[in-house]
Amino acid sequence: MTRLERDEEAAVWENWAAVNSSDHILEGTLGDVNFNQGAGMRVVELRSDTKTQPSAAMREAMSRAEVGDDVSGEDPTVNRLEETAADLLGKEAGLFVASGTMGNLVSVLTHCGRGGEIIVGEHAHIYWAEVGGAAALGGVSYHPVPNQADGSMALEDVAAAIRPSDIHYAVTRLICLESSHNRMGGRVLSLDYMEQVAALAAEHGLPVHLDGARIFNAAAYLDVPPARVAAAADSVQFCLSKGLGAPVGSVVVGPREFIGRARKVRKMLGGGMRQAGVIAAAGLYALEQNVARIPQDHANARVLAEGLARISGLVVDPASVQTNIVNVSLAGGGMSGWEFEAKMAARGVLFGALDERSVRMVTHLQVSESDILWATEQIASVTAA
Repeated sequence: MTRLERDEEAAVWENWAAVNSSDHILEGTLGDVNFNQGAGMRVVELRSDTKTQPSAAMREAMSRAEVGDDVSGEDPTVNRLEETAADLLGKEAGLFVASGTMGNLVSVLTHCGRGGEIIVGEHAHIYWAEVGGAAALGGVSYHPVPNQADGSMALEDVAAAIRPSDIHYAVTRLICLESSHNRMGGRVLSLDYMEQVAALAAEHGLPVHLDGARIFNAAAYLDVPPARVAAAADSVQFCLSKGLGAPVGSVVVGPREFIGRARKVRKMLGGGMRQAGVIAAAGLYALEQNVARIPQDHANARVLAEGLARISGLVVDPASVQTNIVNVSLAGGGMSGWEFEAKMAARGVLFGALDERSVRMVTHLQVSESDILWATEQIASVTAA
């Protein structure tokens, strides 16, 4: 986007804010522009499933949480969360961390020594959206491999990326997968594919890490227990603060010995928390109450995709929508992704531009089918103008 275009976008927001009262129910930012939704304005939040708010019941669970010093392993609620997460994913042990980014970083640093290299998809969240943490903090380099449309990496590309033993090369230490795949529209890796990657990794003595930020979405799409999705990976990170609706936190699961080493890495990164049961309680509530309802988010995403596909100027393939993410392309000659984002936000429909010609919309537990139908109507009216 050019400077002129960004100034024009800012003007849209300034004009809109000027006609809204000072009595606001939601404040935030979109790009570089501050915005406020007026108290009488309907808002449908499709920017991300990270935007969910904890329910009253979840807040109550947090207020009643037993706590202790988690750095010393004495917080009973954290311990229960870690055990529950490990059991659900079929692993020996778990580690509560502050975020998915921290969970992935702790996992990578635990698997790899300085000077090691990880094989990762070029569109993987670990590679493009985690601030280069493995390289900056751990001296670990990335070897990006092209992603296919379904979020996978071709097996032959993965095999070719494994470094031969040569004094000039970094040492391949880890293969990273992602499912469901954020940037590839929430697509889910097949169990057969993941098993093939695991077999290839085993041939070379390499572990596999799964960025399973939305692993429960993947499991719901595949109609299998989450442990089945996690089975091919040595370590898995999953988020509590996305579709599960908790305000904060992720869990890393894996072999007990691995988690023991990961706990020390977490401390090194400043992630040792004391009376963390207050936030762990939200994660426990999420795992106990919000997993079973995830297919509803997928159904709403399909309704959204089908509605958008009928709008001239938008390109959506409803058949490609497997979970709760809908990627939308804009036909040539119209407004940019950023202009589309700003115009719809002014109408109360919030989503994010991916680039000049595409946007992303994400359903979650605080978006109903009624919200989807209303949002689709608003989008149709703006694109027709």
